[in-house]
Amino acid sequence: MLKKRMNRREFLLMGAASSSALILAACGLGAEEEETAAQAEVVEVDTGREVDEPQIIVGDVEDFALTSDEWAGAFGFVTFRLNEGRVDGEPVYFIRTDTSERAFADENGLVYVPLLNAAARGDFVNRLYLFDDERLPVLATSPADEDFISLFRIVRVSGGDDDLSSAQAVEAAASAGRVTLEETPILVNYPVVKWPGGEMAVDSARDSYLGTGQLLEPVDTAGMTVIFKLHECFPGSRYIITDTSAVPMAPMMSIPASAPSQQLMELGGTDEIWVFANGIPGSGVMGFQPAIFDSTAGAGAWSPFWNHFTWRWTDEGNARLLRSSAEGREAEAAGELELFNGTPNSHPNGFVVNCPVPILAPNTFQG
Repeated sequence: MLKKRMNRREFLLMGAASSSALILAACGLGAEEEETAAQAEVVEVDTGREVDEPQIIVGDVEDFALTSDEWAGAFGFVTFRLNEGRVDGEPVYFIRTDTSERAFADENGLVYVPLLNAAARGDFVNRLYLFDDERLPVLATSPADEDFISLFRIVRVSGGDDDLSSAQAVEAAASAGRVTLEETPILVNYPVVKWPGGEMAVDSARDSYLGTGQLLEPVDTAGMTVIFKLHECFPGSRYIITDTSAVPMAPMMSIPASAPSQQLMELGGTDEIWVFANGIPGSGVMGFQPAIFDSTAGAGAWSPFWNHFTWRWTDEGNARLLRSSAEGREAEAAGELELFNGTPNSHPNGFVVNCPVPILAPNTFQG
């Protein structure tokens, strides 16, 4: 198990002797928020584990492949089971990947991400109303809204038999006493793939990392599946891309914008990733080696919300394959790599990209 030196996030996971609590000390939680966070169990801070063979870590994954000879692009695919809900009275479709609470993760086949509890201090989190019967969940916002974010707080709804299909209708029913609301501490990363008036873009050429979209086929609401490109990242992760806080860049990336997710970086709810602007040609977003993530997905200090950085070799002739953040930091300290917040064009302004990891697998890129 690789130990991780905390840097600017200063993320601490601590056990309270009397409660076996998880306390996000670096996030400065107040007494009430600490009591909320204490519902999660103690985990050890680490950067992850080595994986010997591919494994699914998200329960809604139905199929995947690390590569494919059906297209030229250096990526595989992953098929998710869709979940249907309602937003503003209309159908909306989303996938489920991560959550802040261990028990909810185990019950729903999600990746447990204690770092998401950092968002408890913010007022930007979306709301997902989850009924205790067969009624479809209701989302407060979708990518059609400027304040959309894929990070939702679960609000449990009980009682009544109204056909409630909007956040406003749910809140009105609660005010009238027809239903009861329980605002839970559970936060979930549920990226939305199809919403009223829009859906995530499809890449028909399938020959490059970004192309014209991150979906390989249109959202299948009849079969209730969606197929994403599956990208490689060091160490041992295969990830998808769903949305970004960089609103002006979102159209170029062909993914939804999520301006509020920028606040996760400020609160400490992100982990770090470095992409390469030059060097060894490969499957990374800029056409060079795969990106390096600071932790393996599912580790105590990991988050699907990436604090995006770029490394550029100062002398491209000295470029070599780097496989870990430790190797990259060493090369940066030696002056071999130049660091940019976000990208060279966005520097010094960084941004967040939501990139859930549904598959762990040994890295295969050799350079």
